[in-house]
Amino acid sequence: MSDSASRIDVQPIRIVARGAAPQTVRTNRWSEGIESFFVRHRERLIWLHAAMFVVFLLVIGLPPLLPDPPESATPWTHYTTFANWLLWGVWFPLVFLSVIFTGRSWCGIFCPMGAATEWTNKVGLQRPIPRWMRWEGTPAVSFIAVTLLGQTLGVRDHAEGAAVLFGGTMALAMLTGFLYGRKKRAWCRHLCPIGRVLGLYSRLGPVNIEPQVRTAGEDIYSLKGACPTMIVLPRKAESRHCIECFRCVNPGAKGSLRLVFRGFGSEIERIRSHRANFAEAWMLFLDTGIALGGFLWLILPQYQRLRQGVAEWAIARDWAWLFESGPSWLMSVHPQRGEVFWWLDFFMIIAFMTGFMALVAAVLGSLTAAAAWLSGRTGGDTTARQRFTELGYQYAPVAMVSLIVGLGSGLFDPIALTPLGPTGAQAAKGLLFLLGAAWSVWLGARILARQGVPPDRRWLPLLPGVLGSALVGLAWWPAIFGL
Repeated sequence: MSDSASRIDVQPIRIVARGAAPQTVRTNRWSEGIESFFVRHRERLIWLHAAMFVVFLLVIGLPPLLPDPPESATPWTHYTTFANWLLWGVWFPLVFLSVIFTGRSWCGIFCPMGAATEWTNKVGLQRPIPRWMRWEGTPAVSFIAVTLLGQTLGVRDHAEGAAVLFGGTMALAMLTGFLYGRKKRAWCRHLCPIGRVLGLYSRLGPVNIEPQVRTAGEDIYSLKGACPTMIVLPRKAESRHCIECFRCVNPGAKGSLRLVFRGFGSEIERIRSHRANFAEAWMLFLDTGIALGGFLWLILPQYQRLRQGVAEWAIARDWAWLFESGPSWLMSVHPQRGEVFWWLDFFMIIAFMTGFMALVAAVLGSLTAAAAWLSGRTGGDTTARQRFTELGYQYAPVAMVSLIVGLGSGLFDPIALTPLGPTGAQAAKGLLFLLGAAWSVWLGARILARQGVPPDRRWLPLLPGVLGSALVGLAWWPAIFGL
Protein backbone atom coordinates (compact mmCIF):
# COMPACT_ATOMS: atom_id res chain seq x y z
CA MET A 1 0.00 0.00 0.00
CA SER A 2 1.37 3.41 -0.95
CA ASP A 3 1.84 6.23 1.54
CA SER A 4 -0.88 8.22 -0.15
CA ALA A 5 -3.34 5.35 0.14
CA SER A 6 -2.58 4.85 3.81
CA ARG A 7 -3.26 8.46 4.67
CA ILE A 8 -6.70 9.68 5.62
CA ASP A 9 -7.90 11.84 2.75
CA VAL A 10 -9.57 14.95 4.08
CA GLN A 11 -11.93 17.10 2.03
CA PRO A 12 -13.42 20.33 3.33
CA ILE A 13 -17.10 21.10 3.42
CA ARG A 14 -17.84 24.81 3.48
CA ILE A 15 -20.45 25.75 6.07
CA VAL A 16 -21.83 29.28 6.09
CA ALA A 17 -24.12 30.02 9.03
CA ARG A 18 -25.91 33.29 9.63
CA GLY A 19 -23.98 35.64 11.83
CA ALA A 20 -20.84 33.52 11.79
CA ALA A 21 -17.68 33.34 9.75
CA PRO A 22 -17.38 30.47 7.27
CA GLN A 23 -16.01 27.33 8.87
CA THR A 24 -14.84 24.00 7.55
CA VAL A 25 -16.19 20.59 8.47
CA ARG A 26 -14.06 17.74 7.21
CA THR A 27 -14.88 14.37 5.76
CA ASN A 28 -12.32 11.60 5.88
CA ARG A 29 -11.70 8.20 4.37
CA TRP A 30 -13.93 6.47 6.92
CA SER A 31 -16.93 8.73 6.47
CA GLU A 32 -16.53 8.66 2.70
CA GLY A 33 -16.38 4.87 2.74
CA ILE A 34 -19.58 4.63 4.79
CA GLU A 35 -21.52 7.06 2.63
CA SER A 36 -20.23 5.39 -0.52
CA PHE A 37 -21.49 2.02 0.72
CA PHE A 38 -24.97 3.31 1.45
CA VAL A 39 -25.17 5.29 -1.78
CA ARG A 40 -24.25 2.17 -3.77
CA HIS A 41 -26.76 -0.01 -1.92
CA ARG A 42 -29.48 2.58 -1.35
CA GLU A 43 -31.93 0.87 -3.70
CA ARG A 44 -31.42 -2.44 -1.93
CA LEU A 45 -32.53 -1.13 1.46
CA ILE A 46 -36.07 -2.14 0.60
CA TRP A 47 -35.03 -5.77 1.02
CA LEU A 48 -33.60 -5.02 4.45
CA HIS A 49 -36.86 -3.27 5.36
CA ALA A 50 -38.83 -6.31 4.20
CA ALA A 51 -36.60 -8.60 6.27
CA MET A 52 -37.09 -6.41 9.34
CA PHE A 53 -40.84 -6.51 8.79
CA VAL A 54 -40.68 -10.31 8.88
CA VAL A 55 -38.59 -10.15 12.07
CA PHE A 56 -41.21 -7.81 13.55
CA LEU A 57 -43.95 -10.35 12.82
CA LEU A 58 -41.91 -13.19 14.32
CA VAL A 59 -41.02 -11.29 17.51
CA ILE A 60 -44.36 -9.53 18.05
CA GLY A 61 -46.95 -11.68 16.30
CA LEU A 62 -45.82 -15.25 16.91
CA PRO A 63 -45.38 -15.47 20.74
CA PRO A 64 -49.10 -14.87 21.57
CA LEU A 65 -49.95 -17.91 19.44
CA LEU A 66 -47.63 -20.23 21.35
CA PRO A 67 -48.19 -22.03 24.68
CA ASP A 68 -47.02 -20.20 27.79
CA PRO A 69 -43.40 -20.91 28.70
CA PRO A 70 -42.74 -22.81 31.94
CA GLU A 71 -41.38 -20.86 34.91
CA SER A 72 -37.97 -22.43 34.37
CA ALA A 73 -37.79 -21.24 30.74
CA THR A 74 -34.80 -19.23 29.56
CA PRO A 75 -34.25 -17.33 26.30
CA TRP A 76 -32.43 -20.41 25.03
CA THR A 77 -35.10 -22.97 25.89
CA HIS A 78 -38.38 -21.31 24.85
CA TYR A 79 -39.14 -19.05 21.91
CA THR A 80 -41.54 -16.75 23.78
CA THR A 81 -38.93 -16.04 26.44
CA PHE A 82 -36.34 -15.52 23.72
CA ALA A 83 -38.57 -13.04 21.87
CA ASN A 84 -39.22 -11.13 25.11
CA TRP A 85 -35.50 -10.90 25.84
CA LEU A 86 -34.79 -9.88 22.25
CA LEU A 87 -37.36 -7.09 22.50
CA TRP A 88 -36.60 -5.66 25.95
CA GLY A 89 -33.10 -6.90 26.65
CA VAL A 90 -31.56 -6.22 23.25
CA TRP A 91 -33.61 -4.06 20.90
CA PHE A 92 -34.95 -1.38 23.26
CA PRO A 93 -31.74 -0.48 25.13
CA LEU A 94 -29.43 -0.93 22.14
CA VAL A 95 -31.54 1.32 19.92
CA PHE A 96 -31.07 4.10 22.47
CA LEU A 97 -27.38 3.38 22.84
CA SER A 98 -26.96 3.29 19.06
CA VAL A 99 -27.81 6.98 18.68
CA ILE A 100 -24.66 7.80 20.63
CA PHE A 101 -22.60 6.23 17.85
CA THR A 102 -24.68 6.25 14.66
CA GLY A 103 -27.49 8.78 15.12
CA ARG A 104 -30.96 7.80 13.91
CA SER A 105 -29.64 5.04 11.66
CA TRP A 106 -32.26 2.69 13.13
CA CYS A 107 -35.02 4.93 11.75
CA GLY A 108 -33.77 5.19 8.19
CA ILE A 109 -32.09 1.84 7.67
CA PHE A 110 -33.78 -0.76 9.87
CA CYS A 111 -37.13 0.40 11.27
CA PRO A 112 -40.04 -1.63 9.83
CA MET A 113 -42.60 0.97 10.94
CA GLY A 114 -40.88 3.77 9.06
CA ALA A 115 -40.67 1.61 5.95
CA ALA A 116 -44.31 0.56 6.30
CA THR A 117 -45.55 4.15 6.63
CA GLU A 118 -43.63 5.03 3.48
CA TRP A 119 -45.00 2.04 1.56
CA THR A 120 -48.59 2.95 2.40
CA ASN A 121 -47.94 6.59 1.53
CA LYS A 122 -47.21 5.61 -2.06
CA VAL A 123 -50.74 4.23 -2.50
CA GLY A 124 -52.51 6.50 -0.02
CA LEU A 125 -54.60 9.65 -0.09
CA GLN A 126 -51.60 11.98 0.39
CA ARG A 127 -53.58 14.63 2.22
CA PRO A 128 -51.88 17.71 3.74
CA ILE A 129 -50.33 17.11 7.15
CA PRO A 130 -52.71 18.71 9.70
CA ARG A 131 -51.57 21.50 11.97
CA TRP A 132 -52.23 19.54 15.20
CA MET A 133 -49.82 16.87 14.03
CA ARG A 134 -47.08 19.43 13.39
CA TRP A 135 -47.28 20.80 16.94
CA GLU A 136 -43.90 20.50 18.70
CA GLY A 137 -45.45 18.72 21.67
CA THR A 138 -47.08 15.92 19.66
CA PRO A 139 -44.06 13.54 19.85
CA ALA A 140 -43.89 13.98 23.63
CA VAL A 141 -47.59 13.19 24.00
CA SER A 142 -47.14 10.14 21.78
CA PHE A 143 -44.17 8.85 23.80
CA ILE A 144 -45.91 9.39 27.14
CA ALA A 145 -49.14 7.73 25.97
CA VAL A 146 -47.33 4.66 24.64
CA THR A 147 -45.22 4.39 27.81
CA LEU A 148 -48.33 4.53 30.00
CA LEU A 149 -50.16 1.98 27.87
CA GLY A 150 -47.14 -0.29 27.95
CA GLN A 151 -47.25 -0.33 31.74
CA THR A 152 -50.98 -0.99 32.03
CA LEU A 153 -50.74 -3.77 29.43
CA GLY A 154 -47.72 -5.36 31.10
CA VAL A 155 -45.82 -5.48 27.82
CA ARG A 156 -42.61 -6.72 29.42
CA ASP A 157 -44.37 -9.72 30.96
CA HIS A 158 -47.09 -10.64 28.48
CA ALA A 159 -46.64 -11.33 24.78
CA GLU A 160 -50.26 -10.36 24.14
CA GLY A 161 -49.63 -6.91 25.61
CA ALA A 162 -46.56 -6.42 23.43
CA ALA A 163 -48.58 -7.50 20.38
CA VAL A 164 -51.30 -4.96 21.18
CA LEU A 165 -48.83 -2.12 21.78
CA PHE A 166 -46.45 -2.71 18.89
CA GLY A 167 -49.08 -4.05 16.54
CA GLY A 168 -51.29 -1.05 17.23
CA THR A 169 -48.35 1.30 16.72
CA MET A 170 -47.54 -0.38 13.41
CA ALA A 171 -51.18 0.01 12.33
CA LEU A 172 -51.13 3.71 13.23
CA ALA A 173 -47.87 4.19 11.33
CA MET A 174 -49.37 2.62 8.22
CA LEU A 175 -52.60 4.59 8.58
CA THR A 176 -50.71 7.86 8.99
CA GLY A 177 -48.69 7.13 5.87
CA PHE A 178 -51.84 6.26 3.96
CA LEU A 179 -53.59 9.48 4.95
CA TYR A 180 -50.97 12.22 5.14
CA GLY A 181 -48.01 13.58 3.22
CA ARG A 182 -46.79 13.23 -0.35
CA LYS A 183 -43.67 11.08 -0.54
CA LYS A 184 -42.99 12.01 3.09
CA ARG A 185 -42.78 10.25 6.45
CA ALA A 186 -45.22 12.27 8.51
CA TRP A 187 -45.23 9.45 11.08
CA CYS A 188 -41.46 9.56 11.59
CA ARG A 189 -41.33 13.34 11.88
CA HIS A 190 -44.40 13.97 14.02
CA LEU A 191 -46.03 10.94 15.63
CA CYS A 192 -43.55 8.13 16.21
CA PRO A 193 -43.33 7.65 20.00
CA ILE A 194 -39.67 6.70 19.86
CA GLY A 195 -38.43 8.58 16.80
CA ARG A 196 -38.30 12.08 18.25
CA VAL A 197 -36.77 10.74 21.46
CA LEU A 198 -34.02 9.12 19.39
CA GLY A 199 -33.68 12.37 17.50
CA LEU A 200 -33.20 14.28 20.71
CA TYR A 201 -30.42 11.97 21.85
CA SER A 202 -28.85 11.85 18.39
CA ARG A 203 -27.61 15.35 19.18
CA LEU A 204 -25.09 13.62 21.44
CA GLY A 205 -23.66 11.48 18.65
CA PRO A 206 -20.55 11.92 16.49
CA VAL A 207 -22.32 11.20 13.16
CA ASN A 208 -24.09 13.86 11.15
CA ILE A 209 -25.12 14.50 7.56
CA GLU A 210 -24.40 18.11 6.64
CA PRO A 211 -24.69 20.30 3.54
CA GLN A 212 -21.48 21.07 1.70
CA VAL A 213 -22.52 24.71 1.50
CA ARG A 214 -25.12 25.71 4.05
CA THR A 215 -27.56 28.45 3.12
CA ALA A 216 -27.73 31.26 5.65
CA GLY A 217 -30.62 31.04 8.09
CA GLU A 218 -32.17 28.59 10.51
CA ASP A 219 -33.61 25.17 9.73
CA ILE A 220 -37.09 25.46 8.27
CA TYR A 221 -39.89 22.99 7.64
CA SER A 222 -40.93 22.27 4.07
CA LEU A 223 -43.12 19.70 2.34
CA LYS A 224 -41.10 20.17 -0.84
CA GLY A 225 -37.76 18.60 -1.63
CA ALA A 226 -36.30 15.12 -1.42
CA CYS A 227 -36.07 14.74 2.36
CA PRO A 228 -38.78 12.37 3.69
CA THR A 229 -38.80 14.13 7.08
CA MET A 230 -39.37 17.62 5.64
CA ILE A 231 -35.89 19.09 6.20
CA VAL A 232 -34.81 21.91 3.88
CA LEU A 233 -31.47 20.36 3.05
CA PRO A 234 -29.34 23.46 2.29
CA ARG A 235 -30.30 24.85 5.72
CA LYS A 236 -29.88 21.66 7.74
CA ALA A 237 -28.25 22.58 11.05
CA GLU A 238 -29.54 19.94 13.48
CA SER A 239 -29.55 16.16 13.54
CA ARG A 240 -32.77 15.38 15.39
CA HIS A 241 -35.05 15.04 12.34
CA CYS A 242 -32.52 13.26 10.11
CA ILE A 243 -33.24 9.51 9.79
CA GLU A 244 -30.04 8.85 7.81
CA CYS A 245 -31.74 7.38 4.77
CA PHE A 246 -28.83 8.72 2.64
CA ARG A 247 -31.17 9.95 -0.11
CA CYS A 248 -29.63 13.41 0.10
CA VAL A 249 -26.07 12.07 -0.17
CA ASN A 250 -24.45 12.09 -3.61
CA PRO A 251 -20.70 12.63 -3.30
CA GLY A 252 -20.38 13.67 -6.95
CA ALA A 253 -22.88 16.54 -6.73
CA LYS A 254 -21.96 19.98 -5.43
CA GLY A 255 -25.34 20.46 -3.73
CA SER A 256 -25.22 17.09 -2.00
CA LEU A 257 -25.02 16.56 1.72
CA ARG A 258 -22.10 14.62 3.15
CA LEU A 259 -21.55 12.31 6.10
CA VAL A 260 -19.18 13.84 8.65
CA PHE A 261 -17.81 12.87 12.04
CA ARG A 262 -17.76 15.28 14.95
CA GLY A 263 -17.01 15.22 18.65
CA PHE A 264 -19.34 13.40 21.05
CA GLY A 265 -21.86 15.89 22.38
CA SER A 266 -20.57 18.72 20.20
CA GLU A 267 -24.04 19.61 18.90
CA ILE A 268 -25.31 20.12 22.44
CA GLU A 269 -22.17 22.00 23.46
CA ARG A 270 -22.97 24.40 20.61
CA ILE A 271 -26.73 24.01 20.88
CA ARG A 272 -27.27 27.71 20.18
CA SER A 273 -26.11 27.10 16.62
CA HIS A 274 -28.26 23.99 16.24
CA ARG A 275 -31.77 25.29 16.93
CA ALA A 276 -32.24 24.83 20.65
CA ASN A 277 -35.91 24.05 21.16
CA PHE A 278 -37.90 24.97 24.26
CA ALA A 279 -40.36 22.07 23.87
CA GLU A 280 -37.52 19.62 23.37
CA ALA A 281 -35.86 20.75 26.60
CA TRP A 282 -39.07 20.03 28.51
CA MET A 283 -39.32 16.69 26.72
CA LEU A 284 -36.03 15.74 28.37
CA PHE A 285 -37.50 16.39 31.79
CA LEU A 286 -40.71 14.51 31.00
CA ASP A 287 -38.85 11.51 29.56
CA THR A 288 -36.84 11.14 32.73
CA GLY A 289 -39.91 11.39 34.94
CA ILE A 290 -42.08 8.95 33.02
CA ALA A 291 -39.27 6.37 32.94
CA LEU A 292 -38.82 6.72 36.70
CA GLY A 293 -42.53 6.43 37.35
CA GLY A 294 -42.77 3.36 35.13
CA PHE A 295 -40.22 1.55 37.25
CA LEU A 296 -40.94 2.80 40.74
CA TRP A 297 -44.63 1.88 40.86
CA LEU A 298 -43.56 -1.75 40.52
CA ILE A 299 -41.24 -1.80 43.51
CA LEU A 300 -42.11 0.98 45.95
CA PRO A 301 -44.15 -0.10 48.98
CA GLN A 302 -45.51 3.45 49.10
CA TYR A 303 -47.39 2.77 45.88
CA GLN A 304 -49.04 -0.32 47.34
CA ARG A 305 -50.06 1.60 50.46
CA LEU A 306 -51.47 4.38 48.30
CA ARG A 307 -53.39 1.84 46.20
CA GLN A 308 -54.79 0.23 49.34
CA GLY A 309 -55.90 3.59 50.69
CA VAL A 310 -57.64 4.54 47.45
CA ALA A 311 -59.33 1.11 47.32
CA GLU A 312 -60.72 1.53 50.84
CA TRP A 313 -61.91 5.03 49.97
CA ALA A 314 -63.68 3.69 46.84
CA ILE A 315 -65.29 0.82 48.78
CA ALA A 316 -66.65 3.27 51.33
CA ARG A 317 -68.39 5.09 48.48
CA ASP A 318 -69.63 1.89 46.85
CA TRP A 319 -67.66 2.43 43.65
CA ALA A 320 -67.76 -1.24 42.72
CA TRP A 321 -66.92 -0.61 39.07
CA LEU A 322 -63.34 0.24 40.05
CA PHE A 323 -62.86 -3.41 41.04
CA GLU A 324 -63.87 -4.79 37.67
CA SER A 325 -61.39 -5.65 34.94
CA GLY A 326 -61.38 -3.65 31.73
CA PRO A 327 -60.64 -4.55 28.10
CA SER A 328 -57.46 -6.49 27.40
CA TRP A 329 -56.31 -3.84 24.91
CA LEU A 330 -56.11 -1.32 27.76
CA MET A 331 -54.85 -3.34 30.71
CA SER A 332 -53.39 -6.67 31.73
CA VAL A 333 -56.12 -9.32 31.95
CA HIS A 334 -54.41 -12.69 32.28
CA PRO A 335 -56.17 -14.82 34.92
CA GLN A 336 -54.32 -17.93 33.74
CA ARG A 337 -51.08 -16.23 34.85
CA GLY A 338 -52.47 -14.79 38.05
CA GLU A 339 -52.55 -11.16 36.90
CA VAL A 340 -55.78 -9.26 36.31
CA PHE A 341 -55.80 -5.47 36.51
CA TRP A 342 -58.91 -3.66 37.66
CA TRP A 343 -59.92 -0.19 36.62
CA LEU A 344 -58.47 0.81 39.97
CA ASP A 345 -55.05 -0.45 38.87
CA PHE A 346 -55.38 1.19 35.47
CA PHE A 347 -56.08 4.63 36.92
CA MET A 348 -53.60 4.23 39.79
CA ILE A 349 -50.72 3.32 37.47
CA ILE A 350 -51.47 6.22 35.16
CA ALA A 351 -51.91 8.66 38.05
CA PHE A 352 -48.70 7.56 39.77
CA MET A 353 -46.61 7.70 36.59
CA THR A 354 -47.95 11.05 35.40
CA GLY A 355 -47.70 12.49 38.89
CA PHE A 356 -44.09 11.37 39.21
CA MET A 357 -43.38 12.68 35.72
CA ALA A 358 -44.81 16.07 36.66
CA LEU A 359 -42.78 16.11 39.89
CA VAL A 360 -39.50 15.30 38.14
CA ALA A 361 -40.21 17.81 35.38
CA ALA A 362 -41.02 20.49 37.95
CA VAL A 363 -37.81 19.81 39.91
CA LEU A 364 -35.55 19.71 36.84
CA GLY A 365 -37.35 22.70 35.32
CA SER A 366 -36.91 24.71 38.53
CA LEU A 367 -33.23 23.82 38.77
CA THR A 368 -32.70 24.73 35.13
CA ALA A 369 -34.47 28.05 35.68
CA ALA A 370 -32.19 28.69 38.64
CA ALA A 371 -29.15 27.85 36.52
CA ALA A 372 -30.37 30.19 33.76
CA TRP A 373 -30.88 33.01 36.29
CA LEU A 374 -27.46 32.46 37.83
CA SER A 375 -25.91 32.36 34.37
CA GLY A 376 -27.37 35.77 33.65
CA ARG A 377 -26.08 37.11 36.97
CA THR A 378 -22.57 35.81 36.30
CA GLY A 379 -22.14 37.07 32.74
CA GLY A 380 -24.35 34.87 30.58
CA ASP A 381 -25.78 36.51 27.49
CA THR A 382 -29.17 36.38 25.66
CA THR A 383 -32.55 36.10 27.36
CA ALA A 384 -33.48 33.99 30.38
CA ARG A 385 -35.71 31.79 28.20
CA GLN A 386 -32.88 31.14 25.75
CA ARG A 387 -30.45 30.31 28.56
CA PHE A 388 -33.07 28.00 30.11
CA THR A 389 -33.59 26.16 26.82
CA GLU A 390 -29.87 25.72 26.21
CA LEU A 391 -29.13 24.55 29.76
CA GLY A 392 -32.02 22.08 29.64
CA TYR A 393 -30.03 20.03 27.15
CA GLN A 394 -27.34 19.29 29.72
CA TYR A 395 -29.61 16.53 31.07
CA ALA A 396 -29.61 14.62 27.76
CA PRO A 397 -27.05 11.96 28.81
CA VAL A 398 -28.57 11.29 32.23
CA ALA A 399 -32.08 11.24 30.75
CA MET A 400 -31.08 8.71 28.10
CA VAL A 401 -29.43 6.50 30.70
CA SER A 402 -32.63 6.71 32.74
CA LEU A 403 -34.59 5.17 29.87
CA ILE A 404 -32.01 2.43 29.36
CA VAL A 405 -31.71 1.50 33.04
CA GLY A 406 -35.43 1.75 33.73
CA LEU A 407 -37.22 0.50 30.64
CA GLY A 408 -34.41 -1.57 29.14
CA SER A 409 -33.02 -3.23 32.25
CA GLY A 410 -33.10 -6.62 30.52
CA LEU A 411 -29.86 -5.60 28.81
CA PHE A 412 -28.07 -6.24 32.10
CA ASP A 413 -29.68 -9.61 32.90
CA PRO A 414 -27.01 -11.69 31.11
CA ILE A 415 -24.37 -10.15 33.36
CA ALA A 416 -26.14 -11.66 36.38
CA LEU A 417 -25.67 -15.12 34.83
CA THR A 418 -21.89 -14.69 34.64
CA PRO A 419 -19.48 -15.20 37.55
CA LEU A 420 -20.02 -11.51 38.33
CA GLY A 421 -23.58 -12.36 39.43
CA PRO A 422 -26.27 -9.81 40.34
CA THR A 423 -23.63 -7.57 41.88
CA GLY A 424 -21.99 -7.28 38.48
CA ALA A 425 -25.28 -6.29 36.87
CA GLN A 426 -25.81 -3.63 39.53
CA ALA A 427 -22.27 -2.37 39.02
CA ALA A 428 -22.82 -2.12 35.25
CA LYS A 429 -26.00 -0.09 35.78
CA GLY A 430 -24.27 2.13 38.31
CA LEU A 431 -21.27 2.71 36.05
CA LEU A 432 -23.47 3.57 33.09
CA PHE A 433 -25.44 6.02 35.19
CA LEU A 434 -22.29 7.64 36.59
CA LEU A 435 -20.95 8.11 33.07
CA GLY A 436 -24.23 9.70 32.02
CA ALA A 437 -24.28 12.02 35.03
CA ALA A 438 -20.66 13.06 34.54
CA TRP A 439 -21.31 13.76 30.87
CA SER A 440 -24.33 15.88 31.80
CA VAL A 441 -22.21 17.99 34.15
CA TRP A 442 -19.55 18.38 31.46
CA LEU A 443 -22.13 19.52 28.91
CA GLY A 444 -23.54 21.98 31.43
CA ALA A 445 -20.10 23.53 31.85
CA ARG A 446 -19.57 23.76 28.08
CA ILE A 447 -22.99 25.36 27.51
CA LEU A 448 -22.25 27.95 30.20
CA ALA A 449 -18.94 28.69 28.52
CA ARG A 450 -20.78 29.33 25.26
CA GLN A 451 -23.13 31.67 27.11
CA GLY A 452 -20.13 33.75 28.10
CA VAL A 453 -19.88 32.87 31.80
CA PRO A 454 -16.22 33.32 32.88
CA PRO A 455 -14.39 30.17 34.08
CA ASP A 456 -13.90 31.47 37.61
CA ARG A 457 -17.67 32.10 38.01
CA ARG A 458 -18.96 29.12 36.06
CA TRP A 459 -19.23 26.84 39.09
CA LEU A 460 -22.16 28.79 40.53
CA PRO A 461 -24.70 28.34 37.66
CA LEU A 462 -23.37 24.80 37.22
CA LEU A 463 -24.45 23.78 40.74
CA PRO A 464 -28.19 23.42 39.94
CA GLY A 465 -27.34 21.04 37.10
CA VAL A 466 -25.10 18.96 39.34
CA LEU A 467 -27.88 18.82 41.93
CA GLY A 468 -30.40 17.80 39.26
CA SER A 469 -28.25 14.92 38.03
CA ALA A 470 -27.65 13.83 41.63
CA LEU A 471 -31.38 13.85 42.38
CA VAL A 472 -32.11 11.76 39.29
CA GLY A 473 -29.43 9.32 40.41
CA LEU A 474 -30.94 9.15 43.89
CA ALA A 475 -34.37 8.43 42.41
CA TRP A 476 -32.88 5.61 40.34
CA TRP A 477 -31.12 4.05 43.33
CA PRO A 478 -33.81 1.33 43.76
CA ALA A 479 -33.47 0.38 40.09
CA ILE A 480 -29.70 0.10 40.30
CA PHE A 481 -29.06 -1.28 43.76
CA GLY A 482 -32.51 -2.27 45.03
CA LEU A 483 -34.41 -1.02 48.04
